[in-house]
Amino acid sequence: MPINFSSYCFDLFNRKRLTTIEVHIGNLVIGGNSPLCLQSMTTTNTMDTEKSVAQSIRMIDAGCEIVRLTAPSKNEALNLKHIRASLIEKGYSAPLVADIHFTPNAAEIAATLVEKVRVNPGNYADKKKFEEIIYTDESYEEELIRIEQKFTPLVLLCKENGTAMRIGTNHGSLSDRILSRYGDTPEGMVESAMEFIRICEKNNYFELVISMKASNTLVMVQAYRLLAAQMLKNERCYPLHLGVTEAGDGEDGRIKSAVGIGALLEDGLGDTIRVSLTEEPEFEIPVARKLAEKYKNENHFPLAAFSGALPYDPFSYTRRTAKSIQNIGGKNVPVVVADCSKKQEISPANFYGFGYNYSVPLDKWNLQDLAADYVYIGGNKLNFEVPGTLGVICDHENWSANYSKKSGFYPLVSVADLDKLSRDTSAFCILKAEEEIPAKIGDFPNLILVVRSDFSNKTQLFRKFFIALSRMNFEHPVLLQYNSDEKDSETFILNVSSDAGSILIDGFGDGLWLKSIQAPTLVNATSFGILQATRTRISKTEYISCPSCGRTLFDLQETTTKIRQRTAHLKGLKIGIMGCIVNGPGEMADADYGYVGTGPGKINLYKERNVVRKNVAEAEAVQALIDLIKENGDWVELTH
Repeated sequence: MPINFSSYCFDLFNRKRLTTIEVHIGNLVIGGNSPLCLQSMTTTNTMDTEKSVAQSIRMIDAGCEIVRLTAPSKNEALNLKHIRASLIEKGYSAPLVADIHFTPNAAEIAATLVEKVRVNPGNYADKKKFEEIIYTDESYEEELIRIEQKFTPLVLLCKENGTAMRIGTNHGSLSDRILSRYGDTPEGMVESAMEFIRICEKNNYFELVISMKASNTLVMVQAYRLLAAQMLKNERCYPLHLGVTEAGDGEDGRIKSAVGIGALLEDGLGDTIRVSLTEEPEFEIPVARKLAEKYKNENHFPLAAFSGALPYDPFSYTRRTAKSIQNIGGKNVPVVVADCSKKQEISPANFYGFGYNYSVPLDKWNLQDLAADYVYIGGNKLNFEVPGTLGVICDHENWSANYSKKSGFYPLVSVADLDKLSRDTSAFCILKAEEEIPAKIGDFPNLILVVRSDFSNKTQLFRKFFIALSRMNFEHPVLLQYNSDEKDSETFILNVSSDAGSILIDGFGDGLWLKSIQAPTLVNATSFGILQATRTRISKTEYISCPSCGRTLFDLQETTTKIRQRTAHLKGLKIGIMGCIVNGPGEMADADYGYVGTGPGKINLYKERNVVRKNVAEAEAVQALIDLIKENGDWVELTH
């Protein structure tokens, strides 16, 4: 069923920021016309005033505009007063946020001491025991009345003290009640937040910021879109705080965050962001800033406003139907194209950068897990045999002169070259997204289209391109090509991840071709990382790793490294590594195995959302996790 685009953003073809109400957090204003705000969260024990203040200062000096601290009990909430006083004494006035989960009394204390409180509807006043309970309409309504009675005192305190509130829904901590009616879905996430919003509005309290966080980027993006659609329908849009929870560390954490946050920023959604990395919090801010800076680029190709029916559903994932040509399109996973066209001379050693290692003594190619599917050589010639699993793309003239009779070699052509091809030739045809799609494409059934653009509004241009393909009833597979001259490797990762991620999440694209001045190994890893982050091609172990906070009961960075070292070869397995119980069990629903802190030096191990071993000593827990994976038949011995 076609869905009208206006249900969640103003214009699919022209990025326009969603008009949200202004919310005051101390002296800071977010929403309205205010610039995108950057924030992070301390990892220190909130009872340790000195360390919490020192870390907050490092975060603020790095550019953090809102500092969040955990307040799991009344004592931590009360100590926020001393942290606030010490920061002010040292000349720092950035607003503080108390992070609340299971303790309404801590929230009520914090509401009188700091500028903002964050509550999670799934565990603030509701139950989350993963019990399947059948609710009648009457019993469901009784629970809503109970929640209103428990939540209203905080609303009135915030209203009285001028304290803002973030209603932060987390995919991993939806209540049993929500799960019973909506399931583990984006719709359930939105309704969980809307229940609390309605209570606030009933009390004429509107200083709200809303978030819809998930470790699954598809769920996260769909939930925010559904929320925006609901707020537009209600004619009151609250500022949105964006973030991919438990994104992880290193390149993977950056890719995953850019994919989710970037897809929303592309449609004008988002007023404040946090990049949740399993690293020191001050390291999150430069990453968030680079991501935000991307959306100041005004090198846009002008497009008319979108009109008509939308031929895909932006609220659920369905991959575009494309015919299968070679191993591209159809039910094949998206392919990765490596690029060697700039090399003066290509040797087997150049293939190592994209996953192929040639052994001279054995005269044999060895493939790595992240082995590209195609390589583009341009006008170069190859004086060696390539592995049979690798397709070779070359310029049309080169192909015609040297490779037209050789299996596994394919020409890259322009529209002008099409008349030089036999109509049944398998070929790659480069198209610019900003140009109209030539009707003659339909005369060549074995074309694989390669879409590209040098303009900064690539998401809108690529979206227009795929909608046009649909309207022309063309089912050619399409590769997404992104060209980057970015010298900073982190900025390169963030930019291409947000560009490609937004398109892949909407079900478009049968492959990824990144052209960059970065090292081939980084380009190749980024390609596979983007496909992994969008859940379109799983090629390695996925770690759902939280960024740590004052509730964390072990060294997350050190533990994540240990687990990664032992399990990185378990392709396709999802392992959750959680510092505490708050998001742990819920996020286990999206992970195959979980490692969750439950007390000082104690770990609970999960199989999906079920705890199977309790209070394992931390010194033994990593090996116990390995044993659990083996017991369930998911272990593969590492071969060298």
